[in-house]
Amino acid sequence: MSSAVAAPGQPLSFLAFDFGARRVGVASGNALTRTATPLTTVAAEGEARLAAIGKLIDAWRPAALVVGVPCHPDGAAHANTARARRFGRELQARFKLPVHEVDERYSTTAAAAAGARDLDAAAAAIILEQHLAGLP
Repeated sequence: MSSAVAAPGQPLSFLAFDFGARRVGVASGNALTRTATPLTTVAAEGEARLAAIGKLIDAWRPAALVVGVPCHPDGAAHANTARARRFGRELQARFKLPVHEVDERYSTTAAAAAGARDLDAAAAAIILEQHLAGLP
C-alpha cells in the first residue's frame, strides 16, 4: 500500500471506486471531514472507462484512490476479488497515485437500504467512508 501526501494546507482527498464488470461507482471525500459524497457511475469498459476516470481525477485532483475489493461473506476471495485488485493496479500504473484497497462486502446492500438512486456511486461513498474511518 502506498502513502498519500496532501498539498500544504489542504486536507488529504480521495476518489473511491466500487468496481464492477460493466459499471464503476465513483465517490469523493477527504480526511478532514471523513465523509464521502457519491459522484457518478462510469458505465464503460476498457480504455473508455479509464479515460472517464482520468477526467474525474483531473477534475478532483485526489491525493490517493480507494478501490473496493469484494470477498465472500467469510472473507474468502472469488473471481471478482482478483478483477477488482487488477483494476486497482491499473489505476496505480496509469495515474501514478497511491491505491488503497477496502473490503467492500455489503456496500451495495447498504446503499440500497439507504434508498440510494445511484447504487454504484453510493456504494463507492460507503467504501470511502470505511477507509476514512480507519485513518489515524
